[in-house]
Amino acid sequence: MSTTGLDQSLRAVTGSEVPPAVRAQLLATEHWSLLATRSTTWSEVMSRITIHLTVSSAALVVLALTAQAIGFGPAFQVLSIGLASAILLLGTLTELRVHMASAEDALLITGMNRLRAGYRELDPGIEPYLVASWHDDFVGLHATYTLGRRRSTFLHVLGSTAMFMTAVNTIVAGTLGALVADAAGASTAVVAVLGALVGLVYFAAMVEAGRRRFACVPGIPSHFPAPPA
Repeated sequence: MSTTGLDQSLRAVTGSEVPPAVRAQLLATEHWSLLATRSTTWSEVMSRITIHLTVSSAALVVLALTAQAIGFGPAFQVLSIGLASAILLLGTLTELRVHMASAEDALLITGMNRLRAGYRELDPGIEPYLVASWHDDFVGLHATYTLGRRRSTFLHVLGSTAMFMTAVNTIVAGTLGALVADAAGASTAVVAVLGALVGLVYFAAMVEAGRRRFACVPGIPSHFPAPPA
């Protein structure tokens, strides 16, 4: 039997043959470490999103109570602009964290794909039982995300957590633009147009920021690429 790349790497580190059971245990330990990191990352991200939505809901309640108490005068306009600005700031910071978490998630999945390649080298007969990919390139990453199913990349991005945060923040940004225009004494038509324009500009800016973020992610060097289609 020919010596595999995994065997060669382990021999170079230890200087001796390592029992397969030990190699499997080492790979499994690293696998669980990556899984724990992924779980912790997304738990933190979801907590931040929950906090952001809670603050946004509380701000709407404050504005409703303020309007009942003092009406829609200058004081209400100042308060609404201030709260909208604060919510947009918190939302933007949360969205940037989602972008970073998504990029980190791709790297973690790539690493777990590589570990599955190690399992496959230890026991080639395990391959039919692997649902996720064992290739550590972009093809393998996409296969693990979709679990081998054909899925539209557009729909995958559209339904992502990052796009959800972009949609929420776009609404807030458009509302903030409309509030500023209304406080400046603009007509109803100008307020509507300016609010929509600000929202669209914010949406385009955050989508581009997300695209650049993923384009700049340094990929893990591939040792087990998928064969050509």
